[in-house]
Amino acid sequence: MIPAVLPTYARADLSFERGEGAYLFTGSGRKYLDFTSGVAVTALGHCHPHLIARLTEQAQKLWHCSNLFQVAGQQKVAGRLIDHSFADSVFFCNSGAEAVEGAIKVARKYHAETGHPERYRIIACTGSFHGRTLATLAAAGNEKYLRGFGPPAPGFDHVAFGNLNEMRAKVTTETAAILVEPVQGEGGLATAPEGYLRGLRAICDEFGLMLVYDEVQSGMGRTGKLFAHEWEGVPPDVLAAAKALGGGFPVGACLVTERAAVGMTPGSHGSTFGGNPLAMAVADAVLDVMLAPGFLAGVERAAALLRRRLEALVGKYPKVFAEVRGKGLLIGLKCVVPNTDMVERLRQNGLLVAGAGENVIRLLAPLIIDERHIDEATGIIDQVARQWHG
Repeated sequence: MIPAVLPTYARADLSFERGEGAYLFTGSGRKYLDFTSGVAVTALGHCHPHLIARLTEQAQKLWHCSNLFQVAGQQKVAGRLIDHSFADSVFFCNSGAEAVEGAIKVARKYHAETGHPERYRIIACTGSFHGRTLATLAAAGNEKYLRGFGPPAPGFDHVAFGNLNEMRAKVTTETAAILVEPVQGEGGLATAPEGYLRGLRAICDEFGLMLVYDEVQSGMGRTGKLFAHEWEGVPPDVLAAAKALGGGFPVGACLVTERAAVGMTPGSHGSTFGGNPLAMAVADAVLDVMLAPGFLAGVERAAALLRRRLEALVGKYPKVFAEVRGKGLLIGLKCVVPNTDMVERLRQNGLLVAGAGENVIRLLAPLIIDERHIDEATGIIDQVARQWHG
């Protein structure tokens, strides 16, 4: 008999009753160090007091009124994102997949509005992940996720991540945009090589394409800057954000330049729940914390320490770990042993991590961690690897 909840997840036999900071607790009181952060969502840890206060305050005023009316919180959050990014305008939605869908629509609509409706194809990268809708699945092109859902949505081409020659060769008169993650999350934490984003910008400028970043996982402070592309200083035309923007509350955003948004007029796009008062109160509270002086510098320091500790473990246990991958606190270990087994053994020892492609485990710690959490996490990894290494 089918379960009451559709069985689309391979869930661990584990549930939690409460969370506090970097920790989750089961009903029986067992404590786990959470280096999944709800897949890079609870970036400020569990039950952050500032987020609780703002959500509670808003919940006593107004939950939802729809986008038939002005939503004051949208103006404030959009303004803060604009002030700290390349963008001139923001569309709010509820998830990363919706944000990427919106980005695709912006890119295609731009060309339709500027006299080139034939330019609708998007070039994306192998190893990417952009969401679970039919369009975002087609954008990633992963056969594992596309299988059984009929023909992939048309309009997407794929090249190897990090290869500018392949990217340039793939551009045709029908190409509208390039879509790329500065750091691939689900795909195995591959990081754009130095100069890659600059090269993509040059290709887009030469051929009149939109440059679109999917920063759903890499954005909102995870690499030590608000958005990962800032490390190379190469702005896009459109950017998809979500996950940590709501700190655990469903919020997505599509950030655009004025030029890119030429076709986004009333009726061209919409969302019933997108940017509702609850979501905006929480997103504003998240930005209060992330934009505070010294916060992102603290993420950088924690990330550097964690990387050093992980690199030491790779050197110590070469039969277990092959290399450290990723950037900032979007970091992980490429395993020699099966990553699924490693995830399970770490969980048994009180550390929660997430799997990824190419036999990688992701350590998606909350951005509030300090040396004590890093000591605890790497101590558990060391203990498990020692047992495995023999």
